[in-house]
Amino acid sequence: MSALQPYHIPALLPQVIDALRVRPDGIYADATFGGGGHSRAIMELLGPEGHLYSFDQDEEAVANAWPDERLTVIHGNFRYLAQYLRFYGAEGVDGILADLGVSFHHFDDPGRGFSFRFSGPLDMRMNRRAGTSAAQLLAESDEVRLTEIFRLYGELRQASRMASAIVKARSESPVDTVERLLEIVRPMINPKNEKKELAQLFQALRIVVNDEIAALRSFLTQALKALKPGGRLAVITYHSLEDRLVKNFMRTGNVEGRENKDFYGRNLSPLRLLNSKPIVADEAEVGANPRSRSAKLRAAEKL
Repeated sequence: MSALQPYHIPALLPQVIDALRVRPDGIYADATFGGGGHSRAIMELLGPEGHLYSFDQDEEAVANAWPDERLTVIHGNFRYLAQYLRFYGAEGVDGILADLGVSFHHFDDPGRGFSFRFSGPLDMRMNRRAGTSAAQLLAESDEVRLTEIFRLYGELRQASRMASAIVKARSESPVDTVERLLEIVRPMINPKNEKKELAQLFQALRIVVNDEIAALRSFLTQALKALKPGGRLAVITYHSLEDRLVKNFMRTGNVEGRENKDFYGRNLSPLRLLNSKPIVADEAEVGANPRSRSAKLRAAEKL
């Protein structure tokens, strides 16, 4: 991969490293290896006794790893993080990172169907060996379900109209390519906001295809179990639903966001927030990496 075509530029890298408080002899987990940018930065701070476990369900991302005795790359979904760590003998870790963004190579590979910029099949699966593709989702979901997907995960005002148009169009021919989907939905999109609204539409499909919200809920619960006392959890989100879930989890210690208080009204959360507000990219980073514009980093320490 050339310098002009980076596999992935990690978002909020200095802030992530600071939040994790990486020690040379520490044990860490990068739950979303991707292009390896965050993992590489963590490993640069590890000594001979330190170790990093990096996860990714995408075989292309796993193949992008480099050999190092201090690195174990796991081809698996981060929703099973604690089980995998136990399997590899890591009963407790000092820090866990998850960057919930999509890597450049996913967006820029026409064969994956993640972007509306290229013609190609509507796949969108992170793990192409399992699950339902975006084309299958559009073929099998009824109008009510599609409306729910577009409204909840894409926050699209025209969710109902889009769903109705797709259901009508698929009775004539399959909606199984990017260009076919664009042909159907473009009449309902304001040309001035086309890029934003198409991005929201494709985001909604990707979230459901990969069951991302359920996976995140499972990951957060697993991460809390895997962390040692004093260990740090850092999560970068790009969507309001994800951010709200992470915020509530770090505040309460459970995915329901249910507060537990003692007799005196004090919060009994097993986590301590490191920042009251999410950390976001500054103008310089957004200029160098526009995809970091919507990134929000939240971090907490296990008590």
